[in-house]
Amino acid sequence: MNPAPPKLSSSIAPCAAIVLAAVAAGIAAFVYCFNPSVHQFYPVCQFHRLTGLYCPGCGGTRALYALLHGDWTAAFRDNALLVAGLPLAAARLAWFALNRWRGRLNGDFLPAKFLFPLLIVIGLFGVLRNLPAFAFLSP
Repeated sequence: MNPAPPKLSSSIAPCAAIVLAAVAAGIAAFVYCFNPSVHQFYPVCQFHRLTGLYCPGCGGTRALYALLHGDWTAAFRDNALLVAGLPLAAARLAWFALNRWRGRLNGDFLPAKFLFPLLIVIGLFGVLRNLPAFAFLSP
């Protein structure tokens, strides 16, 4: 049995956070500049291509583009789960960062007790958006 990998030391963690923030900002800038509905270089959902069904992530890039341009209605229409999940993820990240700044122990960013309910919500969203009664969830 292999031992657990070492955790990031306190001197590396701020650098990792800065790099992660820079990558996220770069991705956001790229999506802001290039409309996914117009440009064809974005990856195509293979699940949708093979089955004709929408996966929970379908429309996520278009939703991000709409959010970055301030069009909340179009973003919600493209991927409601992404629009609902981003504020929750941002609040969790802010709480996590605030506790870290205050010197309190955080534990995991996403505790194991939240993983199974999150997977259920994602799976349920994926099923519902393909049913005719919930067509408003389809991109």
